[in-house]
Amino acid sequence: MQNELDYDSQREVFTKIVKAGKRTYFFDIKATKGQDHYITLTESKKVNINGKEVFQKHKVFLYKEDFDKFSETLLEVMNKANELNLGESSNPSYASDVHFEDL
Repeated sequence: MQNELDYDSQREVFTKIVKAGKRTYFFDIKATKGQDHYITLTESKKVNINGKEVFQKHKVFLYKEDFDKFSETLLEVMNKANELNLGESSNPSYASDVHFEDL
């Protein structure tokens, strides 16, 4: 019987790692049993809990039917963040009209 780690590693098709200070980001392309591909985005951060260093991980799964919407929105938000960081916005207290309760 295969353990979960072996099965998970067999599904990995491609990985890109980005080290950013105390955080590491993993961009993985994985395959389902039916050979559909999806992306996982994982943030790994070393934290100290009760005197012990552990890695805290947060993962997002992105399925193929959402690739276009996700990439368009991510680019839009990144562009807006860059604009705000450069001080090009006339309204520094910019807030979205969308609220989580609306989703």
